[in-house]
Amino acid sequence: MEAIALGLFSAGLLICVFTGKSILLAMIFGYVLFFGYGIARHHSAGQMVRCSLGGIRTVKNILITFLLIGMITAIWRGSGTIALLVCEASRFCSPSAILLVTFLMCCLISVLTGTSFGSTATMGVICVTIANSMGVPIFYTGGAVLAGVFFGDRCSPMSTSALLVSELTKTDIFKNIGKMVKTSVVPFVLTCLIYWKLGQAYTSGAGSVAIEKVLRSYYDLSWVVVLPAVIVILFSVFRQNVKITLLVSSLSGILIAGFAQHLSPAQIVHLCVFGFSAKSAEVATFMNGGGLLSMTRVFLIVCISSCYAGIFKETHFLDHLQDGILRLGERITPFGAILLTSIVTSAIACNQTLAIMLTHQLCGPVVKNQEELAIDLENTAVVVAPLIPWSIAGAVPLATVGAPESCLITAVYLYLIPLWNLAVQAMHHRSRHDRSRHASGNA
Repeated sequence: MEAIALGLFSAGLLICVFTGKSILLAMIFGYVLFFGYGIARHHSAGQMVRCSLGGIRTVKNILITFLLIGMITAIWRGSGTIALLVCEASRFCSPSAILLVTFLMCCLISVLTGTSFGSTATMGVICVTIANSMGVPIFYTGGAVLAGVFFGDRCSPMSTSALLVSELTKTDIFKNIGKMVKTSVVPFVLTCLIYWKLGQAYTSGAGSVAIEKVLRSYYDLSWVVVLPAVIVILFSVFRQNVKITLLVSSLSGILIAGFAQHLSPAQIVHLCVFGFSAKSAEVATFMNGGGLLSMTRVFLIVCISSCYAGIFKETHFLDHLQDGILRLGERITPFGAILLTSIVTSAIACNQTLAIMLTHQLCGPVVKNQEELAIDLENTAVVVAPLIPWSIAGAVPLATVGAPESCLITAVYLYLIPLWNLAVQAMHHRSRHDRSRHASGNA
């Protein structure tokens, strides 16, 4: 029965993907399907509703953070924070450096905001626009954007995926981030070298668009507008609660939008709810977006996904699969088993949140230490989900910058993270096996 339910759900996802229908339709169909599975397994409708709500409660902090992210990305646009960062970054751009700069600037913005979608809609769009004007193919810049925005999505203290992993594993998010940094040093350096080398093929171009001139004519870009970003950095350094960090940064941005950019209270409220909308057509091309309503679709997908997780836990839907994963972990290392599982869950889930939750449920018995499990999830499901062509994790950022799906090939950081850690884990596993065999021989 479990195989039939998963098969029908997968068919629904594929139909939506190939017909261009909203993934939300498939998610709703899946909820009805799994709800019905619970009823067939002799659970009452009341139990199914309660475990669905229990799943939502598991991610309530994530949902609140989603709303705050929608608001802060609009406020940073309205206050001029993003504009100033863009102006300063554009000074260092050249055709040969644009791929590396794109990756690094998207890394920076995604660490500050913790959102891949928000980072793509701001710095990603700007970097692609600059690269296009220089004649650098979007095949490369699209991949650099995707790699960069998921750098922060993985390890920012404001990242909803990092927060979700810490919530599921009951671990400290800041300890997790420290370990994430250690396990990503080599992939990060290699990614920088690859983008620098690829960029050397482009030594001349039409020149950057006059982004700085356009933005400075629209905003008052005194250095006070960088305060919301500084607050995020300082609060993160001192390990303040993510929601408090977002709120304080938002409040400072609201004050700056009012006093420095001369927005009225009514305009600020509209900005927070509906997103930033510039009066200038040139500025609107770069800066429009954000707002609470911009997160509606993602909010609903995460809500429905969390309901799945609650139902699966209550009905033991995944128990039969766990035995096979345990055996797989013994053969190809626990990390290898988690990586393969994350590929399957990401392909089925079509979004990062459910992929993380399903991988956690399936692989919990594989790694008993919750801190190790948290890092393994960060190095697998979090970065694998955006590599699935039909997943919104990667499809939305690429669509935002107008890049084709082929750009998934050049998002090298997302490949290097799991491959590097798989190699490290395999070496450790082999070393322990050799020591154990040597000890047995001596005995």
